[in-house]
Amino acid sequence: MEFFCYHRDRSGSVPLREQLLEEHWAYMDRYVKEMIARGPTFASDGETPSGSVHIIDLPDPAAARAFAFDEPNHQAGVYRDVLLRRWHNTLGRTMWDFAGGRTGGNRYLVLGLGSGQAADADVPPDRDELIAYGPLLSDDGATWLGTAALVRAPDPATARALLPPDRYADIEVHDWQFGGRRS
Repeated sequence: MEFFCYHRDRSGSVPLREQLLEEHWAYMDRYVKEMIARGPTFASDGETPSGSVHIIDLPDPAAARAFAFDEPNHQAGVYRDVLLRRWHNTLGRTMWDFAGGRTGGNRYLVLGLGSGQAADADVPPDRDELIAYGPLLSDDGATWLGTAALVRAPDPATARALLPPDRYADIEVHDWQFGGRRS
C-alpha cells in the first residue's frame, strides 16, 4: 500500500530541525527500499524549511502511522501537524526514475484537497514534468480525498494549474526539492 505523508513544520522549529538532521536521515535510511519520493518543502522565501514530504510503500495503515509518528522530528516537536493518506502511484515509478533528475528547474508539491467524485484520476497530458502523481485516499482506499503531485514547473502558478480549481475545495502549492542524503 502506498502512502503520502506530509509533516508541516511548527513556526520557529528550524534550529531543532537542523539539530536532528542526522537522526532524521538515519530514520529514513531504514525505509530506503520502500521510498517512492521524499524531500523538504520551503516557505515563500525559498530557503526556510516548511515541511517534509514522504511517499512510501508500506504493508498497511498501521505501519504508515508508525512511520509518520515515530519519525524523530515529529517526536521532538519540529512538526505542527501531519497529513497522512493512502495514495496511488499513478506513474508507477519513484522520484529517482524522473528523467529530469534531482536538479534543474523549480520543483513543487501540489496538493488538491476535495471530497465527492474523484477528480484527476488520469495522469495529466504533460507527464514529462511530473515527478510523482496520484490520488489521496481514505485508509481503506475506497474514498477519494484529493490529489498529490510533485512537479517541475517554471513557477507556482504553472504548478497550481496542474489541478483544475473548480474540482477541489483547496489547492496548495509549496516549493519542494529532492530529499535524502547528498552523495
